[in-house]
Amino acid sequence: EVELQTDGNRSGHLQNGELVFDPEVNEEVVRIIAAQLAEIGDQFDKEIKARVVNDLVQHFLNENLSGEEITRHMSEAVEGLVRAIPSDMEREKATLVLAMVLTKKIANTMPSLLQRVFRTTVNYISQQLHNYIVRMVSAVKQ
Repeated sequence: EVELQTDGNRSGHLQNGELVFDPEVNEEVVRIIAAQLAEIGDQFDKEIKARVVNDLVQHFLNENLSGEEITRHMSEAVEGLVRAIPSDMEREKATLVLAMVLTKKIANTMPSLLQRVFRTTVNYISQQLHNYIVRMVSAVKQ
């Protein structure tokens, strides 16, 4: 099992105080997936209304909300946007790209929220789309 990293680096973890990299990922596979997602993201970017982004910014600014509540708001926003996407696109792919595009738009709107938004998005994707990402990587390898 391999994790895709948003910064293009291999996934790794500390073991006995030393950095251990997870199994090699075929960088060409990662580039293919990234290019496909970026193309879709560019299309979705134009479709996301400022109101959706501003509503999420307000939730992220509310420090009284727990991580779970913020993730729920993010999930609701993504699900609302997914319903407006043409049905010919895989729902999971649309969800993944919309979550990433929303993250970018929120961070561009309020850069000070980058760390909280990124952490929330990673949690959301890990909870909701982990199996899809593993299937997507496997499909491109074949």
